Amino acid sequence: MTADPLLLMGEVDLATERLLQSAASLDEAGLAGPSLLPGWTRGHVLAHLARQADAMINLLTAARTGEDIPAYASPADREADIEAGAGRTLAIHLDDLRESTARFAAVAAAMPVEAWAATVIARGGPRVAATLVWSRLREVEVHHVDLAAGYAPTDWPEACGHRLLHEVVTDLAGRSDVPPLVLTLDGAAHQLTIGEPDGAPTITGPVNELAGWLIGRSSGDGLTVTPAGPLPVPPRWL
Repeated sequence: MTADPLLLMGEVDLATERLLQSAASLDEAGLAGPSLLPGWTRGHVLAHLARQADAMINLLTAARTGEDIPAYASPADREADIEAGAGRTLAIHLDDLRESTARFAAVAAAMPVEAWAATVIARGGPRVAATLVWSRLREVEVHHVDLAAGYAPTDWPEACGHRLLHEVVTDLAGRSDVPPLVLTLDGAAHQLTIGEPDGAPTITGPVNELAGWLIGRSSGDGLTVTPAGPLPVPPRWL
């Protein structure tokens, strides 16, 4: 998968279209039904994705102008905006998601080349602006699964699964609440490790299954464990 943010915008567009198709298949009762995220309806998921696009716009604007513009005004404002938007009709959700995505695309297209190298302060800490398009793509793909509308990690483009898996392994490697793991991708010679590999179980399977299981979006039924035993329980991520 390309690291060029403008080329990656094409993947964002395709992922958003897939999301919109899934959302459009819901009726109003389904929209109010539970998502895969505890305490959130499907409406919460869609409201979050629209507001996350606006948050990325804020950070891109900060990179372009040099102003100190946070992704969200505050954590409380973020939660309040999601809660306020969750109960809207499906038509309003779809329009909001299309319009916020279009605004994000327009701001990305207007970025000067040098602005992509600027550092901005995201919710998780400092980020280079060029990584924000991947952040948006990851949000759309992962939360599309959370919508619980028939889209699964196995539906992710494989390049997305690879990038997500490597990112998660890197993020989890420094955490004390993660069990040691050795991950082997089907058909690949190399392995990914979390913690001390000696004595750690080896989890083998397709890249999207590994990524989905590691972030808690898949049961891991398509994975094998060596030596034989239950799959470890990974910690919460995203």
